[in-house]
Amino acid sequence: MAEQLTGLADDRALLGRTSTAERVSDILRTRIADGYFPPGTRLSEDSIGGALGVSRNTLREAFRLLTHERLLVHELNRGVFVRVLTVEDVEDIYRTRGLVECAVVRGLGEPPYGLDRLDEAVAQGQRAAREGDWNGVGTANIHFHRELVSLAGSDRTDELMRSVFAELRLAFHVVDDPRRLHEPYLVRNLEILQALRDGDRDGAERLLAVYLGDSLRRVVEVYRRRVGEDGSGLGRGLSCPGDGRRF
Repeated sequence: MAEQLTGLADDRALLGRTSTAERVSDILRTRIADGYFPPGTRLSEDSIGGALGVSRNTLREAFRLLTHERLLVHELNRGVFVRVLTVEDVEDIYRTRGLVECAVVRGLGEPPYGLDRLDEAVAQGQRAAREGDWNGVGTANIHFHRELVSLAGSDRTDELMRSVFAELRLAFHVVDDPRRLHEPYLVRNLEILQALRDGDRDGAERLLAVYLGDSLRRVVEVYRRRVGEDGSGLGRGLSCPGDGRRF
């Protein structure tokens, strides 16, 4: 916890003079998404409030906002904890990803596309892999898909998926072999990026649909083993709307 609090203290400058619960929740959401607070972590009001320099009431309101986003849970007489997802949660996250990410790619319009930030996310993942930082590869993977969604140019879509990707990071924390989960997607992210560079929007969507299906199966497999869920809803499958493919 000391390392996490040091990082939060560094974020204190982001609050400025207009500190609000919304801005505090933005910081905590980002920290959860980047893996600083794993599932099941109890969040101390005194420690976090002190690190950020905010009042107890402001922090409680931020906790309430993140609880509404399903990133935190409040347990009576115990406190506030980072949420532990279920298999059903994971399936719903991927269903939402399929609906949104595929729609973004399908609606890109005519090339060329602004791909600089996607390119940087791919490079970030490759650097982390060379260093053997597989959790860092997972973070870069989330950044890639966040930047993919941002190609839609929609603040509302970005806001929706910011919470979804933060929840996804909670799922990744359950994985006991992050290299096995994340390494295959280094190449697959690059393939999606190359298809978009080539102006092949349909090809990028097909790659993305298969990608999301394979990722879902890998994460659910871990949940069955480590969280104890039976994965009974997996058989329903997912699809990119309009293409008939189930995954």
